[in-house]
Amino acid sequence: MSGDGSQPSDTMAQRSDAPTVKQRLLLDTSRWLITLGLMLFVFGGLLVVARLSPVPLRLLMQTDDPIETAFQALVTALITGVTLVVTINSLVLSQELGAVEDQRERLEGAMDFREDVESSIDAPISPPEPASFLQAIVAASEERAEDFRAAVAESHDDTFVDRVDDFVDNLTSHADSIRDELEDAQFGTYDVLKAALDYNYSWKIFRLRRIENAHADEFDDETRDRYDELLETLELFGLAREHFKTLYFQWELINLSRAMMYVAVPALVVTLSMLFFFNATAVSGSLLGTDVLVWIVALAVTVAVTPFLLLIAFILRIATVAKRTLAIGPFILRDSSRGEEIDWE
Repeated sequence: MSGDGSQPSDTMAQRSDAPTVKQRLLLDTSRWLITLGLMLFVFGGLLVVARLSPVPLRLLMQTDDPIETAFQALVTALITGVTLVVTINSLVLSQELGAVEDQRERLEGAMDFREDVESSIDAPISPPEPASFLQAIVAASEERAEDFRAAVAESHDDTFVDRVDDFVDNLTSHADSIRDELEDAQFGTYDVLKAALDYNYSWKIFRLRRIENAHADEFDDETRDRYDELLETLELFGLAREHFKTLYFQWELINLSRAMMYVAVPALVVTLSMLFFFNATAVSGSLLGTDVLVWIVALAVTVAVTPFLLLIAFILRIATVAKRTLAIGPFILRDSSRGEEIDWE
């Protein structure tokens, strides 16, 4: 890679130190499946603890009432937790509200950005759909990279030409794969954001600026113009990615609020039922070697904590994406890309 021995991989999963399975669980897997997995873990964990406990649950209930105590706490936690989460989400989403002057300013900013993109991609109008919009910018970066290579081709500095060729080859091959990822992606799913995160524009900006810094004397007017156009396109992609990331976070918070409402009501019904109507003395027998009482309590507790597990599932992906995209522009936060390892002599 022309001295870029520490260049990060193309996809975000490959750039991460975490195993691929972990990345899939954190980012790609449906949040409902993650919640179901957590529910099975809680349910199974309670059964295992009950089997290993030296004192059976039924015996504990003769001297105390742990079931009533636990479900009283769960009712309080359930109502308070759901209310708090929905309130916080509402406060975040309330930023979209404002006076007409604020909305006009936002609209003008969005229109100015679209005009900048249209100028960069040489299109009379930019696509309205997020996946197509990103596709257009990625395609434009590919075209601008080829233009930059063509402008450099006549240089007498073979090292300069080789470095540009290597950079453009990497960019164009990566751009092709990203455009394929965006082909059938629909905003509202993680697919659009995943493709945008896979396109490591920050590293491309760094490599491009490093080439310019190392070979500034070889830049004529045409090369400088092609360089500026490519750099501008990559910067616009960064802005677009951050914009759609923000929209995606808001979309996910809305989905989280709705999902919490869906699961909170059944969870509350089960929790209150265990308080008002459950009588341990009416339950007898065993199933698979475990007291039926334990099965019932474990299942009821699992349903009661489902809103909390759902919150974990959603926040895991949001937090993971936020951590992976803390920096905007040519800042590499990963340990794999130290400046002293990649400087050109």
